[in-house]
Amino acid sequence: MAERSPVVVYPLSPSSGRRVTARAEILGLAYGPEDLLELEFLRRTGLDPDQVRFDDQALIEWRVGGPDVWA
Repeated sequence: MAERSPVVVYPLSPSSGRRVTARAEILGLAYGPEDLLELEFLRRTGLDPDQVRFDDQALIEWRVGGPDVWA
């Protein structure tokens, strides 16, 4: 079975923001790619935000749109 990305960013919610989970644990809502770093979502998963590329599918799975879809 293929291993999933540790971080999943879900589609934009009707009230704005995208839910972020790590290994099935809900971390919160992000309102832009900077929130993944500033709100420490990535750091809480054990990833170094300075070393993360948002296009790295081994680390982040973007559902229904990538890091450019926030509105």
